[in-house]
Amino acid sequence: MLNGETAGRRREAMTENGTGTLGTCPICGRDLVAGPSIDRHHWVPRTEGGREAAIVHKICHRMLHRLVSERDLATTYKTPEAIAAHPDIRAFVAWVRRKPADFIDWPRAPAGSRNRRRPARR
Repeated sequence: MLNGETAGRRREAMTENGTGTLGTCPICGRDLVAGPSIDRHHWVPRTEGGREAAIVHKICHRMLHRLVSERDLATTYKTPEAIAAHPDIRAFVAWVRRKPADFIDWPRAPAGSRNRRRPARR
């Protein structure tokens, strides 16, 4: 786990041209803003041998891992296009696009979802 100072430097290093924006999220298409609302997503999970990663919104990352197992990410949903084709992700994107770029929340799994894991209690 990174300490706060190292994580802050990493976020600063990820910004392009010092503007505070990182392009667009490959999952939802909204602008990425440097800060706590972003995460790194490995297209093929590291546990499955993946190395290529991209910056995505934290809420998009959480929803993706809530809906799709690591095995399915490694085999079926290893590209942004494949992820966008997932029906629950399409519904999530329609909802999250109305939120500000720096919106952070813990997304709920859609009703009837097969993978309804809940966040760990602290």
